Amino acid sequence: MREEMWMILLTAAASFVLTVILGRLLIPALRALKAGQSIKEIGPNWHMAKQGTPTMGGLMFIIAMGVVVALFSFRGHVQNGNLGGLYVFGFALVFGAIGFIDDYMKVVHHENTGLTAGWKFLLQLSAAILMTVLLRNEGYLDPHLYIPFVDTSIVLPWPVYMAFAAFVMVGCVNAVNITDGLDGLSSSVTIPVAVFFIAVTTLWGKGELTVFAAALLGGLLGFLVYNHYPAKVFMGDTGSLFLGGAVCGLAFAADMPLILMLVGIVYIAETLSDIIQVTYFKLTKRRTGQGKRLFKMAPLHHHFEMCGWKERKVVAVFAAVSVLFCIIAYVGVMGRYI
Repeated sequence: MREEMWMILLTAAASFVLTVILGRLLIPALRALKAGQSIKEIGPNWHMAKQGTPTMGGLMFIIAMGVVVALFSFRGHVQNGNLGGLYVFGFALVFGAIGFIDDYMKVVHHENTGLTAGWKFLLQLSAAILMTVLLRNEGYLDPHLYIPFVDTSIVLPWPVYMAFAAFVMVGCVNAVNITDGLDGLSSSVTIPVAVFFIAVTTLWGKGELTVFAAALLGGLLGFLVYNHYPAKVFMGDTGSLFLGGAVCGLAFAADMPLILMLVGIVYIAETLSDIIQVTYFKLTKRRTGQGKRLFKMAPLHHHFEMCGWKERKVVAVFAAVSVLFCIIAYVGVMGRYI
């Protein structure tokens, strides 16, 4: 156990240090390339001050994690045929590549539109289907859908489970993307999720996944050095789609996708606030001719901003909620290991 703890700390530390070093090199390069973020006019007007802040900063923790996962996984797991960590990284990397294309198109056109919604969905769905097929063939997926707290499983037909998996993966990735709207928010909310998966995969003996989760933790901590308020760089869709892929990839590779309902509570709340806002507006406009809104602004983090909360307070509260629900999730899956 002591050796595992040292490996976790060493992996996280290596990912942190490498991310910080890469940030020193990447941010000036992004500025030189004029890869600045375009801010939506429909957002809070004070966010316009962020216009031009370098984006695509997610590259720093993606590259750092890739190096660390490759090195530590090869030493401890790849030689034994345990490729789970590399599979999850590859899955997240595909989503990160989709985000990179989207960011690149925004930078080139100097506006806040990149890939069309249709193309983005098609690419994401294709990646999700490929991931489910790969994980199934490698023995990481089980059609027994584990339910936390009650320590039981529901057996699903493979076609149903595969469709469920693809739907959840695409939804999770986009939910994390929506959450990335304030300085340090997406990183701060995902750090407790990484810690949760470190703890769970260690208990379950899935060391190859522990390596990936530890690298994710270190990479996000390193990124926060530059992304905390006021941010010197944004992760962009490159980083947020990668994070979404990382989180749902870990959940499925650990064979507990329903746990995303707890560890991803902030992502879910952010997405639901968007869906509810749009739906309510359309329904009231159809009935009365004038659309109404339930939230002052969606997604949820903007609502609290409009209520007078500072960015740092929103991030701190959302991160605390993430910590709380990750603890609840940990309690919920303990029955599986006892």
